[in-house]
Amino acid sequence: MPKVNIITGQKIDPGKLARAKELRRNMTPAEKRLWSALRGDKLDGFHFRRQQIIDGLIVDFYCHQADLVVEVDGPVHEKQIEYDGQRTHHLANRGLFVLRIRNEEIMHNLPEVLEHIRTVCHGRANPISPLRADRVEGLTSPTRHGEGPGEGSS
Repeated sequence: MPKVNIITGQKIDPGKLARAKELRRNMTPAEKRLWSALRGDKLDGFHFRRQQIIDGLIVDFYCHQADLVVEVDGPVHEKQIEYDGQRTHHLANRGLFVLRIRNEEIMHNLPEVLEHIRTVCHGRANPISPLRADRVEGLTSPTRHGEGPGEGSS
């Protein structure tokens, strides 16, 4: 049975849409680097969207096929752990898995980051796969996996 697309049919606030477009134009260096590797279905054919609005939240990257949100974390995330946790909870209630990856990991170890995303995508896209990744931890410390605000804060 096909997955219900949570993106179509959303009511999008015009201000939020403008903010998402601004974030697409002004991505961080780490976001640009990751997007370069994900765009155009380059990662095993998985389609990612950048700065996607989901329930009024702007997430860095979203893959519908794998119900996956990838958040790229800079230093600001160390100061907003509670907020990030609330967003993670909301997105998890939507059936999404949120993978948090630090800027430094993308900039210094992109092949490992991509392999980790690939593993999660394959596990989540095929529910009968032994790789099912419902609770795969991010490459960061176990206490900081989850999702980030995706609001472009610096």
